[in-house]
Amino acid sequence: MATKLKDNLVSRLVFRSLLNLVISVVAALILLAILFVVTLFLATNVSFFYFLIDIGNFVVEVLPGGLGLWFIGLVLFLGCFMLLQWLLFSSLGKINGTVKQMAEGRLELNHRVVVRSGSSFAMLAGNVNRFTERLHRALEEERRAEQAKNELITNVSHDLRTPLTSVVGYLGLIEQDRYRDEVELRHYIAIAYEKSQHLHTLIDDLFEYTRMRHDTVALHLAPINLVEMLGQLLVQYHMPLQQAGMNGELHAEEKHVTVRADAPKLARVFENLISNAMAYGKDGKRIEVSVSIVQKKAVVEVVNYGEPISAIDLPHIFDRFYRADKSRTRWSGGSGLGLAICKSIVEKHGGSIEADSSSERTVFRVALPLFEQR
Repeated sequence: MATKLKDNLVSRLVFRSLLNLVISVVAALILLAILFVVTLFLATNVSFFYFLIDIGNFVVEVLPGGLGLWFIGLVLFLGCFMLLQWLLFSSLGKINGTVKQMAEGRLELNHRVVVRSGSSFAMLAGNVNRFTERLHRALEEERRAEQAKNELITNVSHDLRTPLTSVVGYLGLIEQDRYRDEVELRHYIAIAYEKSQHLHTLIDDLFEYTRMRHDTVALHLAPINLVEMLGQLLVQYHMPLQQAGMNGELHAEEKHVTVRADAPKLARVFENLISNAMAYGKDGKRIEVSVSIVQKKAVVEVVNYGEPISAIDLPHIFDRFYRADKSRTRWSGGSGLGLAICKSIVEKHGGSIEADSSSERTVFRVALPLFEQR
């Protein structure tokens, strides 16, 4: 009950007003008594104030029914009550003034309303501060989303235009019969095909990311042995790793680390991480994939020993459309969607993904809930 009263602003104000009423009555009586004693003392001891005796006799004896005393008491009561109520509601005026200035744009939305901690409106001020802070964060997020959308349009336009220009160019040469022999013709066709495949991949990434962001993808969950899945992926990447001059190593504490997941989508996460490790960790000559169990979670680490990710870019590499390298050659992930898609897939499985990078190694770490058979 006490907690309810504390949280209910109306109840607190009514209680405080009633308390001010009682205090005003008591204060008026005390002030009336003090006024009587002071007046009597001055009238009997200071000749200048002798006239107060006549005023006192008029108030007490001449006015009927002690009306004079009632009038003085009422004036004192109203004065005390108005003062206490003004002190009570002055904080409300301060809150209203601050909110008005925010609404008119004269103050930033993250400006804090400050009132006395003991004030009845301290809780209201705190709620206003939390509201304006959340609104400020929401507007900042909206600005960032708008900026990200603009960057997406720019990036996708660039990514689509570059291979499309090559496709159109080589097909134009073929259409105009501007090739020397069949070998050159097949060379032009191969380039056009390669560029069209790149376009296809980019469009698929955009489509997949949009579906993941809008929760339109249904997960087909089933128990999966992560050790087996990662072993198969490294076998698939054996030839590409050899061509890149790299080795792939799998380390597992146990032979069976089971999670409940959508196999194709989870495989896409690890394929993306292994591909990134191959692309940006060639200098290290090897990729290490480890599987372990930490606090009832399956933890997969994909490690490469190439060039590190800068400390400035590291916190943002999973952000949508973020490009660590503005030159579009390092850690760009194509359209900037690869790692964002990985994050969406992992989070839909109830897991988390993070990255650490130093001069020695770069680690992408995926944690997923373990599947416990009953």
